[in-house]
Amino acid sequence: MTIQRIASGGPFEERVGYCRAVIAGGLVHVSGTVGQGDTVVEQCRSALSVIEDALAKAGAGWSDVVRVTYMLPDRAEFEPCWPILSETFGANPPAATMIECGLIDPKYRIEIEVTALLPE
Repeated sequence: MTIQRIASGGPFEERVGYCRAVIAGGLVHVSGTVGQGDTVVEQCRSALSVIEDALAKAGAGWSDVVRVTYMLPDRAEFEPCWPILSETFGANPPAATMIECGLIDPKYRIEIEVTALLPE
């Protein structure tokens, strides 16, 4: 099995020892991704943009995502993101999980991780 790693150049990749995405076994595994901005909605949009870039570099897109995990320090902030997420996945919603947990830095309000199936 061939493994391909996709780096985004984010500051934590080298420091922590991970890459933005890994392609293996016909799947694209995109690491948990935080975004920039002052509000959870801004951070959600920003994280989705970074994820979209990683998926594109792998040859996949939103319609190929089969699994998504949302992690938030405050579950009450998840609902404002719903319209963005619904618009992003459209007619191809993936299986999903939302977890309330601490993130790497208190300034982050949402982290998103996805798994996509590579198109044949």
